[in-house]
Amino acid sequence: SSSLRQVRRLNGHAARVGALAWNGAICSSGGKDCKIFNHDVRVREHIVAEYEGHQQEVCGLKWAPSGAQLASGGNDNLLHIWDAARSQPVPATAHSGGYLHRFEQHQAAVKALAWCPFQSNLLASGGGTADRCIKFWNTTTGACLNSIDTHSQVCSLVWNTRERELLSSHGYSQNQLCLWKYPTMAKMAELTGHTAR
Repeated sequence: SSSLRQVRRLNGHAARVGALAWNGAICSSGGKDCKIFNHDVRVREHIVAEYEGHQQEVCGLKWAPSGAQLASGGNDNLLHIWDAARSQPVPATAHSGGYLHRFEQHQAAVKALAWCPFQSNLLASGGGTADRCIKFWNTTTGACLNSIDTHSQVCSLVWNTRERELLSSHGYSQNQLCLWKYPTMAKMAELTGHTAR
């Protein structure tokens, strides 16, 4: 039997940590303190970068498969794209000018984030109850490519790695799963059964 043992304890946040994302040996964390830290788990002084741009809790965090960009979503309805190459070492933090893009189009918290497996600069994001939209972004140009009203809170997004499809999970009011064809966004299936988000 394999036994689990704690290897590291990474401190730094002043409030709860609600979002995590790996990029090689870098673990990024987003907190209720509005901060995002990059922790290099190999070194003693583990906080190697800090991103500041959210005004409320960071609730979504995803690294692009390439490791070049980090997407962060917040309870402030903001979506930021951070360029890994532009992250400044601590203590010279990447303050509000540090992000590559700042998207303000969502009308609710941005928790659901998913980088496309077949197009490196394509990101899908989902908004909360007051927004209900899945939006698609070209993170190179900063263009919003499409926006689909799903009529329910978007909780998570997962791309199919074999087909050009996207699965979304939802909360209020339908609590359903939806399978979408990309890029047409034709709904292939709607799966119900859950009674809460």
